Amino acid sequence: MSSFFEIENKKEKARLGKCYTSHGVFKTPCFIPDATLGAVKTLSIEDLHSINMQIVLGNTYHLMIRPGMEVLEKSLGLHKFMNWDGPILTDSGGFQVFSLGKIRKITEEGAIFRDHLSGNKILLTPEKSIQMQKVIGSDIMMVLDECVASDSSYSYFKESIDLTYRWAKRSLTEARNGKIVNNPDQKVFGIVQGGKYDDLREYSLSKITSLDFDGFAIGGVSVGESREDKFKVMNLIGDKLPEDKPRYLMGLGYPDEIIEGVKSGIDIFDCVIPTRNARHGQIFCNLKFNSLDDYSYDVINIRNSKYRFDFSPLDENCDCYTCRNHTKSYLRHLKSVSDILGMKLLTLHNLNFYMRLMEEIRRYLA
Repeated sequence: MSSFFEIENKKEKARLGKCYTSHGVFKTPCFIPDATLGAVKTLSIEDLHSINMQIVLGNTYHLMIRPGMEVLEKSLGLHKFMNWDGPILTDSGGFQVFSLGKIRKITEEGAIFRDHLSGNKILLTPEKSIQMQKVIGSDIMMVLDECVASDSSYSYFKESIDLTYRWAKRSLTEARNGKIVNNPDQKVFGIVQGGKYDDLREYSLSKITSLDFDGFAIGGVSVGESREDKFKVMNLIGDKLPEDKPRYLMGLGYPDEIIEGVKSGIDIFDCVIPTRNARHGQIFCNLKFNSLDDYSYDVINIRNSKYRFDFSPLDENCDCYTCRNHTKSYLRHLKSVSDILGMKLLTLHNLNFYMRLMEEIRRYLA
């Protein structure tokens, strides 16, 4: 194993491991919450520590727009700017080109699109994405890839894979040889694309894994695919990614999707679901976990009128601040009056649920 990643145990394809970074060790399988603009929405750093959060995710595109690279450079990187002492992974900005760029043009040089706030034209190249991630100082950088809509043609996917490979080579050169800014020990991950097409996934896998990345990700599983196609991609290539390097499934998902990913050999997951859904009142609770094939959990909507007079905790088995101190009735009240405290308390609980899930998975794999 590399000095960055260590596998401690395996059960079939599932792996128990650790990643070593300059901002500490994080255990895998792990879930990463989105701190898109340098914060997990509604939560403080103390909140994150209270639920044993290991690592957070920042977004290069959004941080480029606000607060801007000049601020992050003068603050000596995102860790110091947000006062987070743990590891950070940064997205390249490629997904935002897809999701925010209503009018965009993909060229050999990079992606041309418009800033979603000012409308200013932006050219995002593989080199520029890595350069900005060096200013951010993240522990894991992602290469710029083209994120292709799930309903695109086979031929377009094929052309995109070749372009993404050429961009990946340029990204790796910039990561290895470019200027060191705020973190001398940054790692960089390549991304496998190919949509729902098995042969194109295999083709992308062979090209991207021929490059000496520190880890590898599966992209294009949260851009409109069916649940069946998502699971098919995981099971097809999850354990075909290099054994000695961490494997990251980008943008998924629900608890059962994470468990399916772990069974496929994936180590790292991120998604907006626990935080975004909490802000809308959807709560994960009552986790019962015996194995990767024997588990259950409930999903409730705290806005439901039946909780108006329910003075029990959200989750009897949860020890987070929310469940220790507040009832469903009170939390429903906060949500019904759109009080920001309700968003904070529900977000804290949902993330704690995900942390408990990952701890149970790691305990099972030990």
